[in-house]
Amino acid sequence: MIPLQDTIPSRRTPVVTYGLIAANGAVFLLELALAPAQLQRLFYCFGIVPARYTHPEWAVWMGLPVDDYWPFLTSMFLHGGWAHLIGNMWTLWIFGDNVEDRMGPAGFLAFYLGCGVFAGVIHGLAHPASTIPTVGASGAIAGVMGAYYVLHPRSQLVMFLPIFCYPFFFTIPAVLYLAYWFMLQLFSGTLALAAPGGVGGVAWWAHIGGFLAGLAVGRILGPPRRWRAPAHYWRDRTRYV
Repeated sequence: MIPLQDTIPSRRTPVVTYGLIAANGAVFLLELALAPAQLQRLFYCFGIVPARYTHPEWAVWMGLPVDDYWPFLTSMFLHGGWAHLIGNMWTLWIFGDNVEDRMGPAGFLAFYLGCGVFAGVIHGLAHPASTIPTVGASGAIAGVMGAYYVLHPRSQLVMFLPIFCYPFFFTIPAVLYLAYWFMLQLFSGTLALAAPGGVGGVAWWAHIGGFLAGLAVGRILGPPRRWRAPAHYWRDRTRYV
């Protein structure tokens, strides 16, 4: 089940959303030009590695500065493959424009980056001893999804579901899809904490943290109020028109 688009048109060009998509795409093209060893080093230096901060002796042995917190920002622009990049950017394209409409370009950029940093911190707290680099924009995009959940409660999503060779299209409430997505992250994140290895290939708690941050900001802003004409409005128009 793949979301294709929502039913709320944006009122203005989402320049920050488009800019973020372009920036992530440009960085990924640079990644493709690197040798495997160079790419691994890039992920360790600019991705979030929790053990870098909780086990400084390990970080020094790996040649990583322990007082460098830029990875909480730079990790948002790195991706581990085409599917990782396309999935994240597609989700940002669907939900980002309407949230940017509500917050404005500058506010949306600050919100996006803040959610990404918060998501990285939550991931580090959930897996403090992890030596696996975490990269990707999904924590920040989860924040966008959380804000969308609150700001556009009546929105619908056009979904695509391939049934054998037949493409099936249908619409569902966006809040239903987003609630299902969040519960899936919460369930998977809980299992990841209980698993012997502790950390899998997905930073579930970064998604959870980002979504909750977006939900909180969305609650503060609240959904836009629909304009209602006062009682005398139609009476006056009937009188003079």
